Amino acid sequence: MTLFNPNPVIQTVPLSDHQNAYVIDNIFSNPEGWVAEAAARIGQFVESPANAYPGMELPMPPSINQALIAFFSTYLLRRFGIRKITGSYSRLSLVTKSPAELMPRQWICHRDGTNVPAGSRMLASVIYLFKDEGLGGTSLYRPRRSDSETMMLVRDAGILDAEQFSTKYGIPRGFMTEGNDWFEKIVAIPARWNRMVIYDGMVFHSGDILRPEAMTADPVNGRLSLNGFYTGRLSLA
Repeated sequence: MTLFNPNPVIQTVPLSDHQNAYVIDNIFSNPEGWVAEAAARIGQFVESPANAYPGMELPMPPSINQALIAFFSTYLLRRFGIRKITGSYSRLSLVTKSPAELMPRQWICHRDGTNVPAGSRMLASVIYLFKDEGLGGTSLYRPRRSDSETMMLVRDAGILDAEQFSTKYGIPRGFMTEGNDWFEKIVAIPARWNRMVIYDGMVFHSGDILRPEAMTADPVNGRLSLNGFYTGRLSLA
């Protein structure tokens, strides 16, 4: 079975003068199969202490990572100035946390790929595997403050408790869906069944969780997605 739609149509979403995100609808040839797989393996989903994802995850096998690498290498690498992917990781993900359960680092947008080696870049993607578009897509942001101030905010979000962080920065507990004094919202890309969104992981981003009361651990009715992360070597100038 072919994993991907063999004729993808790629839409460009401008973020700045030199960066874009990309959207591909009808990405999988059999999206229902992914939902069925998630439902069959729901007992294997776990929360990961290694990142700030507000829910449960199921890592994908190397065969899926290789298929994603092949797709990216065919259609997307040149758009990001990457000549070769050197590593990848993917997971099925379900948002399950309520606003009251979120840690401060889950109240703000975040970046992926801050530790990639020089000459490389990390790309991030999300494929929406739910039909209720009201469960929320993805929002992209840019900092309003200096790099040093933004880095301090991100650092403190990981070490301060909820009361300390809220008092210091004036950011309320909850999912980030709008800009604030620290970040400007560039764009919100709506969710759509079987849609992929791809962007540079170093662009601040967040799930656009507009209806947190609708989050559930049921893959059939919940905010199920396939999230991917790809480290790539930049093209030579």
